[in-house]
Amino acid sequence: MERAVFVYTTYPSVVEAEQAGRRLVERRLAACVNILPGMISHYRWEGQVERGEEVVMIVKTRAALAEDVRAAVKASHPYTTPAIVFLPVEGGDPAYLGWIVAESQGEGQG
Repeated sequence: MERAVFVYTTYPSVVEAEQAGRRLVERRLAACVNILPGMISHYRWEGQVERGEEVVMIVKTRAALAEDVRAAVKASHPYTTPAIVFLPVEGGDPAYLGWIVAESQGEGQG
């Protein structure tokens, strides 16, 4: 069976994360997205230390679609350089992992 992968990204607001996440699920690029509001980030950007309030989004998909998810997130993301990181899933409940793979078929599939 194909492996599941989580794609971690952040957004500046819940509204933007929900819009992006819903599009990913509607396009079958993801089985599920989790949106976690209330994150505070401290980071260096263009020579300055910045503070921002952000939202974490975890996209649950199959490994073969990770690049498609990355491209979709980047294409509509408000940040110039959004955080987009692939997190391989090393194990878990087989039924749950199978559901992720089954529900993330990509556009025009399944």
